[in-house]
Amino acid sequence: MRQRMREGLPYKADDPQLRADFMRAQQLLASFNASKPEEVQERRTILQQLLGTCGPEVTVTPPLRCDYGQYIHIGERTFLNYDCILLDVATIRIGARCQLGPGVQVLTATHPVDPAERAEGWEAGEPVTVGDDVWIGAGAIILPGVTIGDASVIGAGSVVTRDVPARVVVAGNPARVIRRLGAE
Repeated sequence: MRQRMREGLPYKADDPQLRADFMRAQQLLASFNASKPEEVQERRTILQQLLGTCGPEVTVTPPLRCDYGQYIHIGERTFLNYDCILLDVATIRIGARCQLGPGVQVLTATHPVDPAERAEGWEAGEPVTVGDDVWIGAGAIILPGVTIGDASVIGAGSVVTRDVPARVVVAGNPARVIRRLGAE
């Protein structure tokens, strides 16, 4: 089932291997989320064990929530504020120098529309990619399969349902381009 999940095919999350991967991540998250503010190096060590990759000078403010952790890749000098949720049944790539506000959700999990398939426990995932220098405002939700271009801004509370070009501001539900940003 892990291979099916990684390939974006329907899978069942109650698979023993996936449950073991999930439990490993939850144990690391429990340690991370219970850490004290001054335990900077301990937090860094836990993030390096939890995440697929964690660039230098990444700051994550607990609590953090994720499924597996190992499918999350965060670039250098990126900041995640309180209560971020990164559901990583597919790969999540967050670029360098990004800022994610409190309560941001990056979701890769999808479920069948057919209720019988959902009842059988099938689910799938689609990767999410966030470019470099992106700011995602508080409470924004990034849905499965979305790519956000470099230097874009996602307004607080927005629901991003489709790809976002580079150097734009998007806001709303569903999020839409409200402004283009000038060249560097």
